[in-house]
Amino acid sequence: MYATQALTHLVPLAAEELDKNKVTPGVLGFLVFAALAVGVWALMKSMNRHMGRVNFEEAPDPDAKPAAESEATASPRK
Repeated sequence: MYATQALTHLVPLAAEELDKNKVTPGVLGFLVFAALAVGVWALMKSMNRHMGRVNFEEAPDPDAKPAAESEATASPRK
């Protein structure tokens, strides 16, 4: 018996064992998911590094009244 003949007899047996209603992502799906996870991790690490370099000090609002004036005019104390 040749190897090709043995394969043709064994392939239908293997095909019957597979569940035809079950779909799996396989190795390619895992590799794509892993690449996306590594990319998100790298972006988060880069964002944290850039956010750490930000030195932000908010300027006071020029239209706002000083705190002492707003308390005195808001309501007199009894």
